[in-house]
Amino acid sequence: MPPIMTTAIYTHPDCKKHEMGAYHPESPARIDVIEERLAATGTDRLVVFREAPEAEVSDIERVHSPTSINLVRDYHPKMPGQYFSVDADTLLNRYSWRAALRAAGAAVAATRAVIDGEIDNAFCLVRPIGHHARLHTPMGFCVFNNVAIAARYAIDVCGLKKVAIADFDVHHGNGTEEAFSREPRVMMVSFFQSPFYPYTRTDKNLPNMVNVPVPAGTGGEAVRKLVTEKWLPALHDFAPEMLFVSAGFDAHKDDTVGGMRLVEDDYVWLTQQVMAVANRHARGRIVSFLEGGYSRSALARSAVAHIRTLAGLD
Repeated sequence: MPPIMTTAIYTHPDCKKHEMGAYHPESPARIDVIEERLAATGTDRLVVFREAPEAEVSDIERVHSPTSINLVRDYHPKMPGQYFSVDADTLLNRYSWRAALRAAGAAVAATRAVIDGEIDNAFCLVRPIGHHARLHTPMGFCVFNNVAIAARYAIDVCGLKKVAIADFDVHHGNGTEEAFSREPRVMMVSFFQSPFYPYTRTDKNLPNMVNVPVPAGTGGEAVRKLVTEKWLPALHDFAPEMLFVSAGFDAHKDDTVGGMRLVEDDYVWLTQQVMAVANRHARGRIVSFLEGGYSRSALARSAVAHIRTLAGLD
């Protein structure tokens, strides 16, 4: 068995107060089921739980414009049961601003703790999720781009020279690509179902973006092949000093939001590959973020498999 890592889970009750209506798939219950699975498997006793602090607005400003920040801060409703619609899929309630500060705060705190050597790696069990959030506006269930905020903090504040982001959500992290398309210190690797929301162009050729579109029905064998052939050579050549993960679990075969065919073992394998790159180039430094995953049972099983792998438990 590999050595047990010091893995921290950053979360906060405020992240459950953000909600977008009773029938919205991106619900507070997503955190509940992961917490329940952590307890049922005994994993909660083998990781460290840390409270996500509120981010400073300056942490968010490294990625998002005042237009986006002011929209979330000033237009969220003040009364219970009310919603402000940013787009057809993304709504704000009276707690969304505070929850978004906690999610971004987890990004900064976890990044600092890993760089300082307090912990080996971290998983940010936070909402609102982030990888679709663009420079000027929230979108696609996402308010602020938590993984981008973390990566920007690592290079602009902590002084790292190169970091990488691995995104295995079924949807392309268009907001993350937008944040770093002209930033040579950040590499992004991803696969995503295409054609599919957010209908990203697949013909762009950016040297620091290794984004691989795959058709609906793609399963673990094809994903492992593309990661081995495309992600890993690029990551090893780039040699990042830290890795961040947009951990979406909606490419699972049981998730009806998407159409891919991954299973828990595929998420374990993906996590192992990211860890191997981090161990070789980045002193093992990883911070991972909850993104998609809407079949609650599959989400809980997959997320906890990911966390247990980070912790060296499986």
